[in-house]
Amino acid sequence: MSAETPAPEADLPGRGPVIRAAIGIGVYAGALGLSFGAVSAGSGLAFWQTMVLSLLMFSGASQFAFVGVAAAGGTPFAAIPAALLLGVRNAFYGVTLSEILPRGPVWKRLPTAHLVIDESTAMAVGQTQRPLQRLAFWSCGLAIFCLWNLGTLTGALIGASVDTTRFGLDAAGPAAFLALLWPGLTSMKARGVAVGGALVAFLLIPVAPAGVPVLCAALVALVAGLSRRGERNRADDPLDPTETAEGVMP
Repeated sequence: MSAETPAPEADLPGRGPVIRAAIGIGVYAGALGLSFGAVSAGSGLAFWQTMVLSLLMFSGASQFAFVGVAAAGGTPFAAIPAALLLGVRNAFYGVTLSEILPRGPVWKRLPTAHLVIDESTAMAVGQTQRPLQRLAFWSCGLAIFCLWNLGTLTGALIGASVDTTRFGLDAAGPAAFLALLWPGLTSMKARGVAVGGALVAFLLIPVAPAGVPVLCAALVALVAGLSRRGERNRADDPLDPTETAEGVMP
């Protein structure tokens, strides 16, 4: 094989570790999916509703948020925005993945978009070769989709007969959120935003309908992001053309 000819995917160096990592992440997702299925069924959602959430929404954080708000007595008008707020980040992942994955007709892109999640994106961008990036995306996305839904199915079947609070399954969602959030709290500003959002939610829980504290807490991050963007824009602005190095032109 000449140096110019790309190696077949099966012969790619690093293919084995990528596949093993994808399966490992899928197993973790299956265990978390089991927790979701049990929590969802224990919260009063029907079996088919639980499965539809995992098959069509397929976003663990959004699903836990939806079920949490619904279980607390919140209306769909509070549960749906809370779920969408956490799922909107996947749209931004598509910008990065559009440079990695081949483009095609819409009917081919829809299944690809369904697998755009945190783990598949991280696996893809973590590779240095384009074929490995694509392999990482598809292997991780498919492994998680299959095992997450298998876990949801198992959890939903046993959820009605299991006390989720006794086994701590009701804490699986918040624990997963914290595990995802913690590595990002590397700066004082990030910690301040996290603490500010938590404080807003804590103060609103006794007085606001279920789901509203989460939405209001998100405003803290939005305000912080906009203020930081404004600071960067001011720092990047060139000098006013009417000014010189010595001062304002006469």
